[in-house]
Amino acid sequence: MTAGEPSVVIVGVGNEYRSDDGVGIAVARRLRALFPTGVTILGEGGEGTALIQAWQGATWVMLVDAVRSGAPPGTIHRLDARAASVPTGFFRYSTHAFSVAEAVELARSLDQLPPYLVVYGIEGENFAAGVELSPAVEQAAEAVVERLAEEVRAALIRR
Repeated sequence: MTAGEPSVVIVGVGNEYRSDDGVGIAVARRLRALFPTGVTILGEGGEGTALIQAWQGATWVMLVDAVRSGAPPGTIHRLDARAASVPTGFFRYSTHAFSVAEAVELARSLDQLPPYLVVYGIEGENFAAGVELSPAVEQAAEAVVERLAEEVRAALIRR
């Protein structure tokens, strides 16, 4: 990537040792294999200022985290965080101290949002200790990897 060139950042958020809470990290790992160069792919624990720091200077940012909104496990939520606030209720059962929604809204208030910010929330089922994703969340993770790969390819073409 050359200086001044728009950048693409994907941030997988979660705790990989809390079952479905690790889905964001799992998606990030899978995307890293698809995009070994040209895209910054990070795994974050969900600390708000680290998230804001992760997307500093980026043009296209996509976040992935587990959510619990009451929808069936494996439901995929895609939210355009530039167009509307991210519902804090989606992340209320998160194991992160400062949720993705709170980080996005803090960045909005500080005028620190990137030009393109999409949040993918995957409805979790099991947040207990463990490293395996539940079957519905595993399927959703694969679907989000495919969707994000398409979005990243489109972003790379537009640069």
